[in-house]
Amino acid sequence: MVEQGKKAPDFTLPSVNGELVSLSHFIGKNVVLYFYPKDMTPGCTTQACDFRDQYDVFEANNTVIIGVSPDAPERHAKFIAKYDLSFILLSDEEQQVARLYDVWKLKKNFGKEYMGIERSTFLINARGELVHEWRRVKVKGHVDDVMEAVKKLQ
Repeated sequence: MVEQGKKAPDFTLPSVNGELVSLSHFIGKNVVLYFYPKDMTPGCTTQACDFRDQYDVFEANNTVIIGVSPDAPERHAKFIAKYDLSFILLSDEEQQVARLYDVWKLKKNFGKEYMGIERSTFLINARGELVHEWRRVKVKGHVDDVMEAVKKLQ
């Protein structure tokens, strides 16, 4: 379970090229770890493009962006290509990491219930500690809020 002020739970997931990526690979850098429901959907595309548009600013602040969804690596590759995304997308097809970070939730839409990702973002400092979390994220203005928190880490 995740807890602010504590070490963020490590994990390993596949990236679009099949390479396994672990959170612990990024010790020494801040990490914006964001969970989103599905590639190519309107809200998820807007969020990804907002992160893409601010990528250079995050990078200048020693920060890596990692997006995680249940989509397969092949779908992530199409998403990256279509929107020219410059950051890492990882596949959590079994929802193990989503459960670890408590973002795999019962959702309701048009009277139907189903399990899915609750859009959430976690800021992890260069020591690997969780320093901020945003749950039930609304996309509009979210990346600006994350950037403000990242700048406070410097």
